[in-house]
Amino acid sequence: MNPRPLPEGPVPLLLVGLHGHGRSHLRALLPMAERGLVRLVGVCDPRPPGPDDDLEGHGPLPYFDDLDRALQRTGAHITLLVTPIHTHLPLARTVLEHGSHLLLEKPTTATLAELDELTNAVRDSGLACQVGFQSLGSSAIEHIRKLLAHKTIGTLRGIGGTGTWKRTFAYYERAPWAGRRRLAGRDVVDGALTNPFAHMVATALAIADGGRHAPHRIEPELFHAHPIEADDTSCLRLHTHQGVPVCSAVTLCAPRSLPPTLHLHCEHARITFDYTLDRVTVHRPGQAPHTTTHQRTHLLDDLIAHLRHGRPLLVPPAATLGFTHVLEAVRTAPDPRPIPTEHQDVWREAGTTHRTVHGIVPLIRRSAEQMATFTELGAPWATPTRPLEARP
Repeated sequence: MNPRPLPEGPVPLLLVGLHGHGRSHLRALLPMAERGLVRLVGVCDPRPPGPDDDLEGHGPLPYFDDLDRALQRTGAHITLLVTPIHTHLPLARTVLEHGSHLLLEKPTTATLAELDELTNAVRDSGLACQVGFQSLGSSAIEHIRKLLAHKTIGTLRGIGGTGTWKRTFAYYERAPWAGRRRLAGRDVVDGALTNPFAHMVATALAIADGGRHAPHRIEPELFHAHPIEADDTSCLRLHTHQGVPVCSAVTLCAPRSLPPTLHLHCEHARITFDYTLDRVTVHRPGQAPHTTTHQRTHLLDDLIAHLRHGRPLLVPPAATLGFTHVLEAVRTAPDPRPIPTEHQDVWREAGTTHRTVHGIVPLIRRSAEQMATFTELGAPWATPTRPLEARP
């Protein structure tokens, strides 16, 4: 296939996935449309916008409930795919078959085998595919790499990750696939490590080894406080192909949401990276912490720069190989174990169920500091207990 060259003016773009996370993409697209970078030529979703929906300021747009028809009618040069994880591969194939370049929301695919299929389909199409790990567009990553090359920092000995967010049960009621490991015979893998905190894992791997290599000795510990199939409170330890340990500990059952952080344990210093804020702090013994904040390149900007000027993509599918190995380990691990209610605060408020796991924030901090799993740290609920309770 010979991809169509981009037009001189705004690039025609189709958004697939209008509701949920698609709304944040609509908001992000508005300033790009206003400065003439893109032109939103339509939206595609099984559920139409409401009669009074101004599409986050874009105004009335052609609506489609069928992707083939949307691509045929709009002639979009770039398609932004913001759909459930298990639909990524088949919908991406459809987009590529119509000759449209692709910005694919993370995670890339629901299985490692599907990543291979997608990579081959992109290669055979001659088109470009960027994966929406937005944190990998941060210039903070290159800044950290330069710090690690400096003798005053020394060798990287490990990376710990802390993720403490609060999500009520309404988070899992928003869509049929939310909180599921499988749906209608398809892998979904919508767990805390593989979806809301996927950026943590992918960013740690990008710093440690570029993210393009299969990790070794992946050890997932998966639990859930909410009555769901997938994990909402989990820890995962791995070693990169170069032997650097990475230990990510996360929960969606914290008392409140805090910025997730990567903690780099180095020979002569410690670096903390608040990756959602592009903020890097270096802690050297005997010195005051030094904090810098960095710019982030939007991945759509980067995709267009790649198509116009040949600049290498920041996040092609190959750059997500390490993360997808982690997703595969989570997918094939035993089903997450329930955290007994005696280790939770559970209450009803604003029409939904809230859950907080006792002592979860200090436990997660200890995990990142000691590079230890929940069971190694002696969490009282980190053992098989009762069967899955019914949804409220």
